Amino acid sequence: MSQTEATMQKIVSLAKRRGFVFQSSEIYGGLRSAYDFGPMGAELKRNLMNEWWRAMVHSREDIVGLDASILMHPQVWKSSGHLSSFSDPLVDCLVCGERFRADKAPRVAEGSDAPITLADKGRAKAALEKLQEAHGVSLTRSGKTLAGAQASDRGYVCPNCGSPFLSDERQFNLMFRTFMGPVDPIGKVVDTVRAAVESGEDGKAIRARVEDALAESTVYMRPETAQAMFVQFPNVVQAMSPKIPFGIAQMGKSFRNEVTVEHFVFRSVEFEQMEMEYFVPPGEGPKWLDYWKDERMRWWQSVGLKAENLRFREHDDDELAHYSDGCFDVDYQFPWGWDELEGIASRTDYDLKAHAAGSGKKLDYFDPQATNPETGKPGWRFVPHVVEPAAGATRGALAILCDAYDEEPADADGKGARTVLRLHPRLAPVKAAVLPLVKKDGMPEAARAIVEQFLDAGINAKFDQQHAIGKRYARHDEIGTPFCLTVDGQTASDETVTIRYRDDRRQERIAASEAVTVVQEALRR
Repeated sequence: MSQTEATMQKIVSLAKRRGFVFQSSEIYGGLRSAYDFGPMGAELKRNLMNEWWRAMVHSREDIVGLDASILMHPQVWKSSGHLSSFSDPLVDCLVCGERFRADKAPRVAEGSDAPITLADKGRAKAALEKLQEAHGVSLTRSGKTLAGAQASDRGYVCPNCGSPFLSDERQFNLMFRTFMGPVDPIGKVVDTVRAAVESGEDGKAIRARVEDALAESTVYMRPETAQAMFVQFPNVVQAMSPKIPFGIAQMGKSFRNEVTVEHFVFRSVEFEQMEMEYFVPPGEGPKWLDYWKDERMRWWQSVGLKAENLRFREHDDDELAHYSDGCFDVDYQFPWGWDELEGIASRTDYDLKAHAAGSGKKLDYFDPQATNPETGKPGWRFVPHVVEPAAGATRGALAILCDAYDEEPADADGKGARTVLRLHPRLAPVKAAVLPLVKKDGMPEAARAIVEQFLDAGINAKFDQQHAIGKRYARHDEIGTPFCLTVDGQTASDETVTIRYRDDRRQERIAASEAVTVVQEALRR
């Protein structure tokens, strides 16, 4: 196991042990690619999303918020192109049976060796013998690796066993489909199939009839939050009278029936997004793309991610969506390597025009102060262009955990080793822990009084008197609590407490009455 894999395993273990992330439905064996954020994780993710909302909406005059429904009219997804093109290339390995995305598979050059790694038993052995005979390939064994196969012009091999023997690619739509209204979809399918069979129709015709029968009650779980902001564009303009350029921001759940799920909560079927659509005059997309990519990089650093773990990756021309004229990813260096944290894209006027065509409604903007470039007269009606910073809140929380995770070695005496989450104080699930040194002499009562002061100030603080003081410090280091306040025998005589700082373990005496102020000042930084 590599060091990076070991680090990731430690982070996953800490996430469960300290209440950040649990496997969904774990007592029933779990549900693949579904996770629950525990008490600490819920606070961390909420704090991150609150920081985003504060930066995007509460700290600016040019952006307003939206909280749209997860379920939308099916025509939305037809107009946006999701029903026809929101898909991944799906491939099956003919040796081990692994199903995977072609665009995520290991890349190899045509004609290069493709060693196959698999156990010499069962289905894989039988499948491989059949393929060897069919392709005239003679493989040699070295340990558990079979050599002799060569990669085809696909440019990739199976990510599980390295086999170049693969099925054809087929497109797999990522949209989750469900049904709305008083409809029994199973009964409807059975009735439709029965009638079609009695009519002697073939399989293709039967499938078409089933799709038609279900169409009137079919709805989709949204795969992104963005489309609601385009669909509600005219209502927001009418209600708020914003001056262009302006933005509409939204946070919330999205759902994608991912073929490949990986890296803990990084890619899962249910996740949360933080997206903003910034509407600008035609021709100004590139300018605002540069502005927003720099703003977003600055923000990720402001919430604690180290600059050396962040980078921009500009999309090549062949990566760009057909409607985009520029896109940058903010990548983070996760334990497994660089991966996308946020995308900032210039989407031109594609989305508003697509929904205008699909709905028959005008989705344009009138600026009475602008000069119409065609007539030279005051007043310009146009379809705005859009720049979209779209960040993942779920994978953002994972990046924060990875960046904050640290292990300190023991000192020369073999003491002092610890695991610590160096979370930004504003993101920390618990801002302060108040610890009575012992459970007597009025210390618990004094500690609870200090906790009440924190809670009255709207600061999440916890009373903690379980176990020895060293174990309590270690527990709060692992959940990222930036300040521990210890009530001891001296507190009763001079009304002071010991404050311990998480990052350097420094301790000092402060007045108990100043504890809330000290933490408040740290949260403003």
